[in-house]
Amino acid sequence: MPNLLLASTNRGKIKEYRFLLGNLGYQITTLAEQGISKIATESGNSYEQNAQLKAVAYAKLSQLITLADDSGLEVDALSGEPGIHSARFAGKEATDADKVKALLARLDSVPWEKRTAHFKCVITIATPKGQLWVMHGECHGMIAFEAKGENGFGYDPIFYLPEMGKTMAELPLEIKNQISHRGQASQKARQTLMRLHAQTI
Repeated sequence: MPNLLLASTNRGKIKEYRFLLGNLGYQITTLAEQGISKIATESGNSYEQNAQLKAVAYAKLSQLITLADDSGLEVDALSGEPGIHSARFAGKEATDADKVKALLARLDSVPWEKRTAHFKCVITIATPKGQLWVMHGECHGMIAFEAKGENGFGYDPIFYLPEMGKTMAELPLEIKNQISHRGQASQKARQTLMRLHAQTI
C-alpha cells in the first residue's frame, strides 16, 4: 500500500483529510509520523504558490507522494483579508479563538448585508519525481456576529452558511466535508490520487 504524506501540522486539517481521502488504497501518514520536523517556508504570494512550495519540498524530503494545501478566509468588507495570512492574522502564536476574536473586532461596525465572505482552498499533489497537480475549492457564506458551534477549527465558528442556517462549526463533519472549500478540492484530488495509485500497484 503506497504512502500519502499530508504536508500539514494542523490537527484539524489532518483529521479532515483522513476522512476526505480515505478508502483510496493509501496509507495516509503525517510529517510527525515520518519524523519530519523541517518547516517548509510559505513565502508565496498566493494559495497556489504556498501549496506548491510545501508539496514539492516535502515530496523531495520524504520521497513520498505528498499532498499540501493552502487555504484562507476572504472577507469582502476587508478587501479580501485575511486571505493567505488567515493562519497568522492575529499573530504567529494565536489560537483559533484569538483569530476569531480579532476578525470580529475588525468587523464590529459592519452591517449584516456587507459581511459576505468565502473560504478558498488550493491543494497541490506532488510526487518525488516532480509531477504536480493543482485543485481548487471555494465556499461562500457570511461572517456571523458571534461564534457558534463546537465542530471544525479556525474560522468555522463564525462562517455562517445561509442555506444551512448554521455556522460551519455547527455542522457534523460529514455534512461540512460535502460543501466546504476543502471538501470540494478534495473531491478533485481523489480523482488524481486514484489515477496515481493505479500506476503504483
